[in-house]
Amino acid sequence: MVYRKAAALAAVSLAAASLLSTAALAKDSLAVASYGGAYQEALRKAHYTPTEEALGIEIKEYTLSGIGDVRAQVQAGAVEWDVVELYGGQCEQAAREGLTMALDYKVIDADGIPPELIKPNWVGYTAYSTVLAYNKNVYGDNPPKSWADFWDVEKFPGTRALSGYGLSTNAEFAMMAAGVKIADMYPIDMEKAIAKLREIKPHITVWWQSGSQAMQLAQSEEVDMLSIWIARIDAAIKEGAPYAYDYNQALLDVECLVVPKGAKNPELAMKAINLFVSPDLQANLPQYVNYGPVNQKAFATGKITPEQAAKSNSSPDNLKNQIIQQKAFWTDNGQKGQEMWDKFMQE
Repeated sequence: MVYRKAAALAAVSLAAASLLSTAALAKDSLAVASYGGAYQEALRKAHYTPTEEALGIEIKEYTLSGIGDVRAQVQAGAVEWDVVELYGGQCEQAAREGLTMALDYKVIDADGIPPELIKPNWVGYTAYSTVLAYNKNVYGDNPPKSWADFWDVEKFPGTRALSGYGLSTNAEFAMMAAGVKIADMYPIDMEKAIAKLREIKPHITVWWQSGSQAMQLAQSEEVDMLSIWIARIDAAIKEGAPYAYDYNQALLDVECLVVPKGAKNPELAMKAINLFVSPDLQANLPQYVNYGPVNQKAFATGKITPEQAAKSNSSPDNLKNQIIQQKAFWTDNGQKGQEMWDKFMQE
């Protein structure tokens, strides 16, 4: 009987020790949502894994389609995600709808991030650009270098393509073609932008509807010059398309980070965002994907080679030649702009 009692006590002690050990080893977890695919795989290597190691946590990854997913969770009172990545304009829209929490900039060090990308409820994260690309075989040593050149069909004859998404981005290009300086871009005179777009419309062969379509236009050499996202034109060039581009008058847009209202781990979310936007982890990004670090201090870490910096859209040398799209303007004027665009396309 004594033996049985001793064995039972030993078993209980072992079970308790096992539970305590498991509890001690259990990690806090953070739910992070992004856009999936190769891009999110790059974020895993560049940001998520180092953050897990630094904070001693587990990052659980999710994918989303956009602001609608965040809106649904917040309105239902069932928020699953702690940190969410959205397109720049959607971050501003989410803030105005009351879907996100104020970020704690006592925890998040935003030094090095352009002021336009530091907002109460969101912060810039990664950067991509829309550029003017051209066929080297067509234009040789005298390629188009500006949006004024794109609009000059006599000096630069050839087929052209622009995005068919809407007035946003096309308006900025049209205004630069009209001679408006980057510093004077906002607020955009949308009537003037439409008038300028009306000039080039007869010469647009294709209004592309997706990044993959734009890439195909370059691969097939269907158009001689076009607006296109850098990741897409880089992929086309890598596969042999004879195109080139630079960052003069390119338009830089961002992915940004938010914390949904009702997130379960807001304090941990702030700590993770602090690391995600830190110079050290931002500098990892060019190793895995052609999206630029938004934190300019990343380029002083020594991790980014001169060759990588020369290709990066967000390097100090390239950033100064671009316009950073003002999301607040398009949040205020998006509906009006879309109505103007729809009418313009039907003309």
